[in-house]
Amino acid sequence: MTIYGGLPLLVAVGVNVIFIAYLALYPGLFAVIMAAIIRRAGPSGVLVAPAVWVTTELGRGRLFTGFPWVLLGYSQTPLLPIAQLASAIGVYGLSAFVAVFSAAGAYAILARGRRSRYVPAAVAVVLLLATAVWGSRRVADGSLVREGTPITVGLVQGDVPQDQKWDPMRAGTIFRDYLTLTRTAIAHGAQLVVWPEASTPFVFGEDVEGTAEIEQIARTSHVTLLIGSDYVQDGKYYNAAIRVGPDGRPGPVYRKMHLVPFGEYVPLKPVFFFAAPLVRAVSNFSAGDEATLLPVDGHPASTAICYEIVYPELVRRFVGEGSQLLTTITNDAWFGRTAAPYQHFEQASMRAIEEGRYLVRSANTGISGIVDPYGRVLARTRLFTPVAMVGTVRFLTDTTVYARIGDLAAYLCCAITLAALLAVLAERKRWRRMGVAAFAPLALRRARPEPGK
Repeated sequence: MTIYGGLPLLVAVGVNVIFIAYLALYPGLFAVIMAAIIRRAGPSGVLVAPAVWVTTELGRGRLFTGFPWVLLGYSQTPLLPIAQLASAIGVYGLSAFVAVFSAAGAYAILARGRRSRYVPAAVAVVLLLATAVWGSRRVADGSLVREGTPITVGLVQGDVPQDQKWDPMRAGTIFRDYLTLTRTAIAHGAQLVVWPEASTPFVFGEDVEGTAEIEQIARTSHVTLLIGSDYVQDGKYYNAAIRVGPDGRPGPVYRKMHLVPFGEYVPLKPVFFFAAPLVRAVSNFSAGDEATLLPVDGHPASTAICYEIVYPELVRRFVGEGSQLLTTITNDAWFGRTAAPYQHFEQASMRAIEEGRYLVRSANTGISGIVDPYGRVLARTRLFTPVAMVGTVRFLTDTTVYARIGDLAAYLCCAITLAALLAVLAERKRWRRMGVAAFAPLALRRARPEPGK
């Protein structure tokens, strides 16, 4: 916000504090709900914690456009046997699965003197072993990597520093570097070449010469290009992904639907007027409204732009529309050398498991990579390294359980949480009625007049 957004340090700290305070509401709400349930049910109420936790996670992921960054279930992404559960119950279901073990441990500590104190922990261990065995067999079987039509993809990682990205003096060099990396990928057999988010140093279609060069390289090489670029239509500014076919013709265009608050637009502008310089520094984008698919070699593919990939329901929508290959393009240069680029890549990998699709990721400064339908990373780049990487993926049509039922596990958690809260409210009303009944005779005696008066 200070280096790239143009905000004074104190204002940037204030915006950050507001954002942190908002996100803190969700674990705070979890604590309030759990306190009410435990007061009603005692130590046994702890066992409802996984459902309550997922309910608050779902709220964080959906309310006010949502911010489902680093949900608890993502902790299992590197543990492939356990992560396979996401193919059935999604990342929210995985969050519940992880929380079960914490809840079982807490119950064993709190329920001292009860014979049942270790039963939840024993059940959790059995679930863990069964899941590990099933997940290991699913990965070992690997039937999905033998199905579908193969295609060779090239990922272009330009490694353009954010402070140079829109420098007019650097625009020509940046564009030439991308063209050179693209030709390198094509020379190694790439049939589809993917550029990162906002990779062109111009608005696609408005710079006639630059757009023509992209179209020419696609036409002369007979490859499909997926270009991340700013795009203007009907006077609106979009963060977009443009497909350029082997004939050199552009289209269709996917327009990013989930915009980054305080990065691509300012929510509640009258309230957060002081954050306006953030958007002026990168432009004020409009949100797209269609899950547009981008055909590649006769097969429908999809792309999620930047942090859209952390929205499970959006990627599921693409697959529901017929996407046979997932791609995601991003510019993580904003993050610098922090944990965020690694977190972003892990979250993208989870989408491959959920949907049973190959995932191709092109990032300006990294991490770019290819992930198979089981979450195995087939190739990945280092941060801050210009590179053209080539690998083979497959167009797949089979759908996972999660692709069919979506976040049903999360909604079941919401139902359990609601039922627990209703039970708490019902118990409070019962005690209030009992209190009134207990004090009623005394009240009547005090109200009864004495004899002779």
